[in-house]
Amino acid sequence: MLRFLFFNALLFGCFFYALLRGGGPEKAASTIIVVGSLLTGFAVSDMAHRFSSLEVGVLAADIGTLIGLLLVALFAERYWPLWVASLQAIGTAAHAVRLADPTVLRWAYAFALAFWSYPMLSLIIIGTWRHQKRLRLYGVDKSWSSFSGRWGLGRRLGPPAS
Repeated sequence: MLRFLFFNALLFGCFFYALLRGGGPEKAASTIIVVGSLLTGFAVSDMAHRFSSLEVGVLAADIGTLIGLLLVALFAERYWPLWVASLQAIGTAAHAVRLADPTVLRWAYAFALAFWSYPMLSLIIIGTWRHQKRLRLYGVDKSWSSFSGRWGLGRRLGPPAS
């Protein structure tokens, strides 16, 4: 019970800190993790059978969270989203381990799924703090990458106007 309270305090503390002080990537990543955590809570099986076999609902929530975090990592003008997405990928891979070896202990499966959430939240908190630091130092902190210039999407097609 104490672990549940600690995690939720960290989760919602990170979420509100990112919403109040973070840039776009911090807000997006913390929202994705909160939604993923809530979906996981609804998807997990009953207490008697929890983590005794592959948790399909939790797997679906983890894959959705991973996709969202990968999109943030792709478009953010930050490095920490790559780390967060990587940690989510490691946690999601625990489902494959359970599928490959059903004899894995229930607590080991549950631990492998939950452990990575703590460093992920810590990285978002640090990313939000660093965002605020860059704002104080430079007055601006670009949140999202613009791919239009890299791929020529911003250029007008056809001959130049005269």
